[in-house]
Amino acid sequence: MFQRFRRTRLNKHLRALVRETQVSVDDFIYPLFIRPGKGIKKEVSSMPGVFQMSIDEVLKECQVLKELGLYSIILFGIPDVKDSIGSDSLCEHGIIASSIREIKKVHPDMFVVTDLCFCEYTDHGHCGIIDEVHETVHNDATLKISGQQAVIHAKAGADMIAPSGMMDGIIETLRTSLDEAGFENLPIMAYSTKFSSGYYGPFRDVAESTPSFGDRASYQMDPANRREAIAESISDEAQGADILMVKPVLAYLDIVREIKDSTSLPMAVYNVSGEYAMLKFAGMNNLIDYDRVLMETMISFKRAGADIIISYHAKEVAKLLSS
Repeated sequence: MFQRFRRTRLNKHLRALVRETQVSVDDFIYPLFIRPGKGIKKEVSSMPGVFQMSIDEVLKECQVLKELGLYSIILFGIPDVKDSIGSDSLCEHGIIASSIREIKKVHPDMFVVTDLCFCEYTDHGHCGIIDEVHETVHNDATLKISGQQAVIHAKAGADMIAPSGMMDGIIETLRTSLDEAGFENLPIMAYSTKFSSGYYGPFRDVAESTPSFGDRASYQMDPANRREAIAESISDEAQGADILMVKPVLAYLDIVREIKDSTSLPMAVYNVSGEYAMLKFAGMNNLIDYDRVLMETMISFKRAGADIIISYHAKEVAKLLSS
């Protein structure tokens, strides 16, 4: 006798009862881009609905997020002055450190994650100190200042550190630096498998971090490499990461599932700028049923194994879930 799968599909309440994958507002972290000044809320043309904001506007945005049930944010800083080593990110009065303190003062219930990298702060747009001989980032020199950056974020009040530069040994370096500074309970969310991807295009606009030469293929993952991708995350787990991540996600759902099955840590995914822009512009041109495709995409992330979704769609998803 063949099985009649539709028996559990005919009634909408029964469909809900047997649904295997659920999306919740508690799954999301919302990215915020902060720049110096006051009264600044500048929409990014390549990412409709995403803004560069001054801290006063970010404080207003946090209230909007909380009203939607979103309490987790990840911060990216855009300083006025950039130099070869990203000095603003190493200063307790820099854009990120100052912003953390302001947010935690006004919104102590917000969970503040900080993106720890140098690409937004350097005049060359790369993720650390430049190795001029090989035209790439000097891994170990960058590790030294990354530890300083993490402690500055921690002292300012960050709730979690998320290093995105893909330096070898970064998790061990940050764990050691944080522990020695008395922040042994501060979690690290590793950008453990971050691919050198074409999906990041619009992010370069909002973060103003386009490399002045070359690309990041020498330190980010080759999109073709599956086994190496898994090894990267397993290595970060061994070094002391608390949460792993795959970035981007849409073209790498197979990697998400394989890492989820290979490790014991929670899994985050970053729904990146190019993925966001594709859906937004397709919806704006009536090429898709935007709300339906948006939720279908979020479900695919959860089904693949994601526990946490970093997404520019978070506010829209929260509204759909409450409607």
